[in-house]
Amino acid sequence: MRTMDFIALLLMIIGAINWGLIGFFQFDLVATLFGGMDGWLSRIIYALVGLAGLYGLSLFGKIDNESVRRTE
Repeated sequence: MRTMDFIALLLMIIGAINWGLIGFFQFDLVATLFGGMDGWLSRIIYALVGLAGLYGLSLFGKIDNESVRRTE
């Protein structure tokens, strides 16, 4: 499961950096690198980042469980 967590975290970081670039500079790095927002490769990257974000929601349960184990 650690591999999946690492991949999800990596994709979430890529997404966060991309959103930061869009917010600050109106520059979409994913679209620039992979053929525009409507390009099939860009859409795959956007979808993977979105799925990683949804998977990231499950990590909140892991954080809570780890903090409970430490206090016991």
